[in-house]
Amino acid sequence: MDVTGIRVPKSEFMYQKKEELFTREYIIVQNDKLEFPIYVYRFSDNEYSALWMKCTHQGAELQASGDMLHCPSHGSEFTNKGAVSNGPAEKNLRSFPVIVQTDTITIDLRQS
Repeated sequence: MDVTGIRVPKSEFMYQKKEELFTREYIIVQNDKLEFPIYVYRFSDNEYSALWMKCTHQGAELQASGDMLHCPSHGSEFTNKGAVSNGPAEKNLRSFPVIVQTDTITIDLRQS
């Protein structure tokens, strides 16, 4: 395994309810090297975003709600691509490059 990345099977986005197979919009990934989790949003089978769930305003952990991230401390909101959509935060979220392969995605944890 590459020590600079987190490998996630694409199957993590799938779940079954009764007889039907569904796709999750996002998953939350934890890593021991990071203080906060990573929000991984699936736009399509070949497009994902990976965002550090640390508010750029004062550093609180964000909460995921569908295609938005919300800060419970002061109300900042961010899109599923990490852009500020509501202040007081002024800086976009830190994002990680995502390498998409056939059955897995790899989140590159090196500094970007």
